[in-house]
Amino acid sequence: MNAITPTPGGQVGRSIPRLEATSKVTGRVEYVHNLRLPGMLSVKLVRSTVAHGRIKSIDVEEALKVPGVHRIVTSEDVLKVIPVPYYGPAFHDQPILAIGKVHFVGEPVAAVLASDPHVAEQAARLVVVDYEELPAVFDEVEALKSKTVVHEQLKPAGTFPDLKHLHGVRDTNLALDFQLVHGDPAKAFAEADHVFEHTFRTQQVLHVPLEPYVSVAETDGNTMTIHTASQSPSFVRLEIARLLGWVENRVRVRVPFLGGGFGGKLYIKLEALVAALSLITMRPVKLALTMEEQFYTLTKHASTFRIKSAVSKDGRVTGRECEVWWNGGAYADIGPRITQKSGFTAPGPYDIENVKIDSYALYTNLPPAGALRGFGIPQLVWAYESHTDLIARELKIDPVAFRRKNLLRDGREQATGTVVRDMGADACLERAAELMNWDAPFDRGSGTIKRGRAIAVGFKASISPTTSVAVVNVAADGSCTLFCGTVDMGQGSDTAMAQLVAEVLNIPAETVRVVHSDTDVTPYDMATLGSRSTFHMGHAVRLAAEDARAKLAALATEVGVAPGSNVPIRELFVRKYKMQAGTIVGTGSYIPDYTSPHQGTGQSANVTPFWMVGATGIELEVDTETGHVKITKMINVADVGRAINPKIVESQLSGAAIMQLGFTTTEKMEFEGGQCTNASFADYKIPGFADLPPTMTNVVVDANQHNGPFGAKGVGESGTFGVSPAYANAIEDAVGVRITTLPITPEKVYRAMCAARNEPLED
Repeated sequence: MNAITPTPGGQVGRSIPRLEATSKVTGRVEYVHNLRLPGMLSVKLVRSTVAHGRIKSIDVEEALKVPGVHRIVTSEDVLKVIPVPYYGPAFHDQPILAIGKVHFVGEPVAAVLASDPHVAEQAARLVVVDYEELPAVFDEVEALKSKTVVHEQLKPAGTFPDLKHLHGVRDTNLALDFQLVHGDPAKAFAEADHVFEHTFRTQQVLHVPLEPYVSVAETDGNTMTIHTASQSPSFVRLEIARLLGWVENRVRVRVPFLGGGFGGKLYIKLEALVAALSLITMRPVKLALTMEEQFYTLTKHASTFRIKSAVSKDGRVTGRECEVWWNGGAYADIGPRITQKSGFTAPGPYDIENVKIDSYALYTNLPPAGALRGFGIPQLVWAYESHTDLIARELKIDPVAFRRKNLLRDGREQATGTVVRDMGADACLERAAELMNWDAPFDRGSGTIKRGRAIAVGFKASISPTTSVAVVNVAADGSCTLFCGTVDMGQGSDTAMAQLVAEVLNIPAETVRVVHSDTDVTPYDMATLGSRSTFHMGHAVRLAAEDARAKLAALATEVGVAPGSNVPIRELFVRKYKMQAGTIVGTGSYIPDYTSPHQGTGQSANVTPFWMVGATGIELEVDTETGHVKITKMINVADVGRAINPKIVESQLSGAAIMQLGFTTTEKMEFEGGQCTNASFADYKIPGFADLPPTMTNVVVDANQHNGPFGAKGVGESGTFGVSPAYANAIEDAVGVRITTLPITPEKVYRAMCAARNEPLED
């Protein structure tokens, strides 16, 4: 992989090793899975076996006979300690345990507690639940008009203003319909020289972090401590306090390192259940899911995207209509935010003056869907960049030249009406084309092996508004500690944040200690999601460090040290307190400006503080006898502003691209009657080393985010954007067939080639 050249001098721009690297490789870092508390009970769940049904009875008699079982808890027990046990970031629609009805196969119905997890598991198998099955709906397009309704009534959580009008709405599967209109799309289509329309679909896939979901709760009846693998400890504290009817300072949430998250460990997952169980038993309670159980907890939205474009004879896209159906599963989670925040970028990174968007969040009887590395953007880029290549080929225009003609550039309005700044789509496209040697002759292969190539570009608006707070503590010996709520789940945020502090205070980043999320100690942060941490928390950290620096300067003046004098920090404290004593505390908080989109038109003059951009170039070979595809070269290019730690940026780009490659080629949750039939790593295939391209280059363009901390912005999702469409476009370039549904398997490619040749297929 190509190295990313760091900025000379200072702490920002250094490719220092991750601060926790030694502890991780020696097995000394803390994970919740390793936590054991005195008297702790383990939990195993009894899960629904039907996709939609009323609970007629729960028979626990045989299960209670298993030696070692402490208790079996149902929703009746939960209601005694939490009278309204529903949670969710957008809608309060998810019960702690199923109440009266189940909405998907795998929904928790009862909890078995025992000191030995194996005993609890044995007993859970003996619990018998009798259901009255109800009709179910699984397809997102069908759900919009289906008479089968997943939830009788909508219950907005109140967190998001644009959902409040849905309070009490009944008999619909539509959790949110986001609409955007820009310009006059009807006129654009009426006057178009060409009109192109296509439909693309994506499948339900899984986060599969190698650390499954795990939470531990302990209480004395007056306070509650939750140890959890969560990306949003501040939200967990708020939500648990709300459920219990307590003030926030009675709830403590501790988060050590995470073994991956990717959006799956956001908001409430297991925390409400372990809190309730701990209150019921008055003992510490631990719930650690198996790999299989991850498939019943949270998935990525399956989607259907109809996209229609008006194009002039000279290749300018003059109008675009987009309809996106998001399969949210049985509970909304953060789906309505994805529907809106991602939905408004559905036209792509293109300068299109006339746009109409309808983006629908829908309930179905499948496992809940939520955030997964990209927050809906990879599903959209898959469609609009496949659509872009189809238009270019039909018009016989080079795909890169077609993109150059239509790209959105700084100073122009995006579909929301927000004028873009520092959105380097053109720079990413040009760098990718350069690295792909696009204008040079290309070997198309021979015999049964055909070769193709393609480039795709995608972009994303950072989520807003959000709040981040940080504290920098300078001790009397001059050492420095950073307290912030950003959760390091493998992305290297501890190291990047330490570098920001060090840049301000002019100290080595390696000497900064970062305290992990603990709501009794670390200040509020909205969540670690959406590639927001470098920008949002980065600003808060910068401001806190600058506050500490100003206070140190004031202390120096107070004790008679002249400006510019080279006096150690320790000496300042000694002069002030006559001994090594005292502390300097710097604080910083940050919330960007934001204007909420207009209800109905989706227009806003300030819809995001920054744009993320990524481009992917792929060269590949297709075996025309088998349909097997081999990537020979992959280029990932991103606009990250200024790279805080170039080596970490490089690994973020490659990790994101590899993850999306799995969603592109192999990963798919298979369902029969709502039951996931491949809920194991034996059947659900994620990429291995043998699946990776032999050549993968990860680079950033020369850029600066004008309003970012030291010119930086997020990167964690940028590498996902262009992978799927570049792969599909390159296959069409090689063998002339177009795949419109993910994943793109060898069988699917082979069938498409046979159909193109009018060759019959043998079953």
